[in-house]
Amino acid sequence: MKLALFDLDHTLLPIDSDHSWGEFTISLGWCDREHFARQNDAYYADYQAGTLDVHDYVNFATRAFRERGPDASAQAHARFMREVIEPAIRPEALALLARHRAAGDRIVIITATNEFVTRPIAKALGVNELIAVELARDDAGWFTGEIVGTPSMREGKVTRLQQWLNAQGLDWHDVDSTFYSDSRNDLPLLHRVNHPVATNPDDTLRAVALEKGWPILDLFPKQ
Repeated sequence: MKLALFDLDHTLLPIDSDHSWGEFTISLGWCDREHFARQNDAYYADYQAGTLDVHDYVNFATRAFRERGPDASAQAHARFMREVIEPAIRPEALALLARHRAAGDRIVIITATNEFVTRPIAKALGVNELIAVELARDDAGWFTGEIVGTPSMREGKVTRLQQWLNAQGLDWHDVDSTFYSDSRNDLPLLHRVNHPVATNPDDTLRAVALEKGWPILDLFPKQ
């Protein structure tokens, strides 16, 4: 089976959906602008540097919508999709997905952003299979701020993809895998797949790709 794997933020999207969602909650008045923005920017810098504590971050990043409950959160996310995500979906990304779809490849988005933020985005991109940070739920079915299982981040993406393959009755030798990513955080999975593609890469990943002779795809400029 040919498997086309895609990171999401700054790979298929020219923005970071998690950071953008945080900014959106500020605009809704759900958070104190100065305090939240300062912390959100600090966590984003940690992610870019490869030092993010994902458990701490997810608890912080989900607090605003968890406190509002399911109905208000769903309405806010629908507006987020209309106002922030849909304008950011680029034809270049859709064309890349379409090429893999036409070739009969199985397409999976694998992202370090949580499932609440990313599932509607994957759907908007026409991708049904999503591996994201899974969120724990309470007895009423609402999110708690904790993470279920292994976060799909850094080495965790390799673990989560292995689990996904096992669930399909497959292993690594059963697939011809391509992975598109922009981030140094994804080097573990880029090293594991058959065909790594450094896509809109950060400086560290670009240097590694040049050293190893990996393809570099500048799909669009980063914002």
